[in-house]
Amino acid sequence: METEQRLVKAILEGEKGAGRRLYARYSGQLMTIALRYMGNGEDAADVLQDAFVKVLTNINRFEFRGEGSLSAWMRRITVNEALNQLRHRAWLFHEELSDDEPPDEEPDVALVPPEVLMRMVGDLPEGYRTVLNLFVFEQMPHREIARQLGIKESTSASQYLRAKRMLAHKIREYLGVRSAELGIKSDSIKS
Repeated sequence: METEQRLVKAILEGEKGAGRRLYARYSGQLMTIALRYMGNGEDAADVLQDAFVKVLTNINRFEFRGEGSLSAWMRRITVNEALNQLRHRAWLFHEELSDDEPPDEEPDVALVPPEVLMRMVGDLPEGYRTVLNLFVFEQMPHREIARQLGIKESTSASQYLRAKRMLAHKIREYLGVRSAELGIKSDSIKS
């Protein structure tokens, strides 16, 4: 496989097909990131396209720091592009939680197939989904999330808690349905 450094050099030198190779190598990974933030394929495709335009336009600014640095740089561009598009929407963050409701018991996420879990995350309200992605996947503290999104730190923490509760509910629901389906199957096998 072509190294990141060689691929960047090929693009900078205008080598035919280098941009296509970059796209083929990273588009799947970056589309997954875009889907996590945007929640649907159409909006994620827009983010991916805009991110690749920015990558190719700014590739001369990229500083190679070892294998994986190109991937990390492109990931940051994709996340930033998703956040930019979300900022331009009229989406609202819910205010902080006013109740002192204790957190629910967390279900076993390992029992949920990754594609089902990603669909559940995609179905969360935009504010919840955005904060969850930034906190969990980008490992950004609530202070930085608040700065990035122009919200209060407590609102970020509240959005994360609500996202976590909603996701836990969806997972418990899914596991309950799966258990019922398996129970039905096991009964019919015994007969």
